[in-house]
Amino acid sequence: MDDKTEGFRAKLHEVIFEADTKAGKRFDLALLGLILLSVAVVMLETIPTLHERYFHWFYAIEWFFTVIFTIEYLLRLYVVNAPLRYAKSTFGLIDLVSILPTYLSLFVAGSQTLLVVRILRLLRVFRILRMGRFLWAGHIISRALKASRHKLVVFVFFVAQLVIIIGAVMYFVEGPSNDGFSSIPQSIYWAVVTLTTVGFGDVTPETPFGKFLATLVMVIGYAIIAVPTGIVSAELVANQKQNNTQVCRHCSQEGHDDDATHCKYCGWKLFE
Repeated sequence: MDDKTEGFRAKLHEVIFEADTKAGKRFDLALLGLILLSVAVVMLETIPTLHERYFHWFYAIEWFFTVIFTIEYLLRLYVVNAPLRYAKSTFGLIDLVSILPTYLSLFVAGSQTLLVVRILRLLRVFRILRMGRFLWAGHIISRALKASRHKLVVFVFFVAQLVIIIGAVMYFVEGPSNDGFSSIPQSIYWAVVTLTTVGFGDVTPETPFGKFLATLVMVIGYAIIAVPTGIVSAELVANQKQNNTQVCRHCSQEGHDDDATHCKYCGWKLFE
């Protein structure tokens, strides 16, 4: 690739991915405006009277926004050195999912309502408007969740086993006499609702032992809720380090140290 083309890609990357320049900030603010408008259109289309009267307008506007966002997504893939890596990143997946529902609507009627996921793209507002503290907090939460994922998986696996056992016991105790516990899957549903302290009340035990077991499950539920909170909280304390919003052009990673000149993930030079 010649120097002229490479320089164009670098400039385009600065505009699309960075909000430090006037051009980059204008691009991002315009993009946020389009996202808000597109989400508003999707919500308005679900109003029966408006849908019946302006269906063709809504359809045309949805495709207009989808084409714009598709071009933008392809440009993002073009300007980075590792398109597949960006496509698999969090923002890359959000960008892709935000345009797929319209194309999916060609095969599955009504799927365009899923376009409201575009609202997730507003997460970029923290970087665009220089809300560094908020973005820093988001990075801390992200790192804490990633660091505690193994513990959380073990916890969820344990809870899944627990609700299966509780559901089976309640099915044995309540039996066919209680329509709410007509099967083990139905009993497991009750166990999940009760253990999470949601308590819809659509399924309730009738026997004395069933009520005793339900009380025990409710108490256990309060104790279990505190476990993932403690796991993530411990990781939050361990990840108190502030980073900037610079995006590496080579690997599309963020969260670099404020004084960094090279990407800490791939070693690519951040400023050219």
